[in-house]
Amino acid sequence: MGEGPVLVVGGTGMVGGQVVTELLNRGKQVRALVREGSDASTLEAAGVEIARGDMMDPDSLLRAMADADAVVTTAAGYTRHRKGDSAVIDTVGNSNLADAAKRAGVRRFVFTSILTCDQTPNVPHFWHKRLMEDRLQALGVPFVALRPGAFLDQVTRFGGDPITKHRVRWFGSAGIPLTFVLTPDLAGYLAAAVDVPGVEGQRIDIGWDRPISMQEFADIAERLTGEEIRVQSVPVKGVQAAGALLGPFNSMVQSTAAMMGWFLNRQVRCRHNATGRGFWRSPHRRGCRAPAHRQPGARLKKLGATPTPAGNPAGVGACC
Repeated sequence: MGEGPVLVVGGTGMVGGQVVTELLNRGKQVRALVREGSDASTLEAAGVEIARGDMMDPDSLLRAMADADAVVTTAAGYTRHRKGDSAVIDTVGNSNLADAAKRAGVRRFVFTSILTCDQTPNVPHFWHKRLMEDRLQALGVPFVALRPGAFLDQVTRFGGDPITKHRVRWFGSAGIPLTFVLTPDLAGYLAAAVDVPGVEGQRIDIGWDRPISMQEFADIAERLTGEEIRVQSVPVKGVQAAGALLGPFNSMVQSTAAMMGWFLNRQVRCRHNATGRGFWRSPHRRGCRAPAHRQPGARLKKLGATPTPAGNPAGVGACC
């Protein structure tokens, strides 16, 4: 553990903001890279040091990493979080970030990757994560990459709150299983990865210990809440047609269409490997990487449900 601050890249976003909170709760000094024009008042009120800069500006990255002990990045350009964002941030921007980390000599670089990114050269925003992992390794940056599954608390809200609206909207078949994770859990893992020993150079899958389908999610939510919840399926062919038509002009549409095609044809799941064992403990399965207090009922409560206290009716473990 070093004495300098932890630089968080993406700290104004959904996951990055939670990472900042987790780091502060661990007693860390936190510095956030924030672009000019972005509101940093919430971060400043929490006691976070603000470093104005941009992933497309290498000099600003070096200034932001001055005397930093570690870097955690959750930034993603393809999501178009802000006007002007694009996939270039995920390629050139990430490359700049890796170069700056090498020059600054940070002790640990924690990278938010994506589950199965090494299998998906035809899904741009997945593959860009793999390229960044390889870049960090080639430069000799002491990194660890966490590869989370789909964000349950995000994807189940595409059409609004699934509990109050009594439906969850999904692209394609409701019966295809995927590996999920909650963003608060992921934020905790990313913060813990700053100091956990023995993981340098590793690429670690993060997610529940078995995949579930969106129909299964709806069934579990019904049992826990007593409310009827149906799955509203959106045809993937329409998304793919939009990707083909708008892809040259909108990288997010193109990447989303490619991702949905991948989901339809593969079971996106964690791979149990010795690398991650001991990274976090789970009460459900030895070697799983999740905090002991995360239960299925608590997961659904975060989505707006009022779960019953009856053990694990879903049979879903915590993490792979």
